[in-house]
Amino acid sequence: MNNTAPNPTSPLKAGDYAPDFTAPTDGSSNFSLSSHRGKKNVVVYFYPKDDTPGCTIEAKEFSDALPEFAELDTIVIGISKDDTTSHDKFKEKHCLTIPLAYDETGTICEAYDSWGEKSMYGKKYMGIMRNTFLVDKKGIIRKIWQVSKVEGHVKEVLREAEKF
Repeated sequence: MNNTAPNPTSPLKAGDYAPDFTAPTDGSSNFSLSSHRGKKNVVVYFYPKDDTPGCTIEAKEFSDALPEFAELDTIVIGISKDDTTSHDKFKEKHCLTIPLAYDETGTICEAYDSWGEKSMYGKKYMGIMRNTFLVDKKGIIRKIWQVSKVEGHVKEVLREAEKF
């Protein structure tokens, strides 16, 4: 296990300490990863955009599974570059219960290797990669998913969280 701070030039991997962050969330709150250290496991998931089909499915599935995550002493935070007003509307429209954080500058996405080149209809652009990180109570990344298929992803994260 690599219990050192991640090297900004190399990708994060299981065993690295999760980069700490504090970000504004929906409902005029803030979320700080370090405030949960020693208390809860944390699922940090990155998604491209509020109220798009894949992001809505993922957010609804994480919301539906919150009681199961709570039984595992695990909380969930979703992160995108959408602002808190957009998050509030997204949550209200779809009855979401997970907190959603606003990464205005993209520094959290970059720290978690979740910002990169994407392609749609042959056009290349920079955007948020759909990645999920399971961070244990010590602040160590236990598992990383580069999500290509949203359906079933949350169940897979739950199965992994059961181990911690």
